[in-house]
Amino acid sequence: MDWNVTLPIGLLLLCAMLAIGAPIFVGFLALNLFGVWYLFGGAGLGMLANSITDSMSSLSLTTIPLFILMGEVLFRSGAVDVVFDSVDQLVGRVRGRLYVFTIALSTIFGALSGSAVAVVAMLGRTVLPSMHGRGYDARLSASVIQAGASLAPIIPPSLMAVLIGSMANVSISALLIAGLLPGLLLAVLTLGWVFVKIWRNPALAPVDEDAPTGPRRPLLAVARLLPFSVIVFSIMGLMLLGIATPSEAAATGVAGSLLAAAWYRKLNIQLIVQAMQSTARISTMILAILAASVFFGQLLSFTGATSNLVEDLSSVQLPPLLMFWLLMLVPFVLCMFIDQLAFMMVAIPIYAPLVQKLGFDPVWFWTIFSVNMTVASITPPFGYTMYALRAAAPQLLSLRQVFSSSWPVVVIFLIGMFLMSIFDGLVTVLPGMLR
Repeated sequence: MDWNVTLPIGLLLLCAMLAIGAPIFVGFLALNLFGVWYLFGGAGLGMLANSITDSMSSLSLTTIPLFILMGEVLFRSGAVDVVFDSVDQLVGRVRGRLYVFTIALSTIFGALSGSAVAVVAMLGRTVLPSMHGRGYDARLSASVIQAGASLAPIIPPSLMAVLIGSMANVSISALLIAGLLPGLLLAVLTLGWVFVKIWRNPALAPVDEDAPTGPRRPLLAVARLLPFSVIVFSIMGLMLLGIATPSEAAATGVAGSLLAAAWYRKLNIQLIVQAMQSTARISTMILAILAASVFFGQLLSFTGATSNLVEDLSSVQLPPLLMFWLLMLVPFVLCMFIDQLAFMMVAIPIYAPLVQKLGFDPVWFWTIFSVNMTVASITPPFGYTMYALRAAAPQLLSLRQVFSSSWPVVVIFLIGMFLMSIFDGLVTVLPGMLR
């Protein structure tokens, strides 16, 4: 059977399994087993086993559980409360201070977590009730929280960067560092949009009488944030200086998180056990999906789907930038209706050889691709981040409000993607320091 028939059939089978509620890794494993049996018979099972063993033996994959463990220790230790209070002190008295506070807090949490769902759930439980109680606009508050939380998968350490780097065979260090300036750019764009909204309608941001004051407060806040600065430097600084690999930097980040928990007198055996249990569950799921996706990419190569698809798309005579945006349009539209992680597992094996054939800088392309995946998580009707916010504050936000609040954030992130595509230095300048 020709590849242009087998590929759509395989993808339809995968979508059907995901539609009936099968876990992502189960859907991919079933698709792989069917493909092996169809192409090679029972002899292909050994190839599947060898592929899983080889893909899971990569040292770079240790970065995934280490980053997860670092975030688990920090969040379970209560050290996050210190960040919360310190950022509150640093923001001070500005109009709409809780909007600014939310974005600043999210940027820091993005450097400590990497999970948009975790950050939006935390902000929905803590910051949103305070904003609601002080008369802040519900829709704008929800937009700011979604925008802030969406920085987490972009700003390093990013699990998405590790996954993409592992599957697309791109430097994980470069992808991690490449997310820093885009994340800050998106934060600045969001802040600019908020200030314009407040300038046009001051009622969106009531005067906050409870803003902290006093000359010593900012100095104390900076001092309390020093342990977290050490953690960020142990990850980003060591990689930029060429001292550590991503796995080594992640290990120093874990050590730093344990020291921070001890510094704040929260470190104990129970915390370590719970953090390791949660890390084991999450890491197992991610690595199982990754192994299944790697073999799916190998099946595409065996059937000739990859080479033929690359050849067909490469023959289309379009300007490179237009081709780039067509490649970005596909995930933007499809991820409104299907699981973002499942799409990544399918798309990366197909896109990787195409990116190479078209001559795109892989770090530039995959960084913007990761931003695109983040946009998908806040795009109705199936964005994970939206539902996590709704679940965190069901009494304060209706689903309609959450949906309507997400669209301005989508526009902001698309503007950010456009700027990154035009000014590629926003993405490539920091990774270039590694070369």
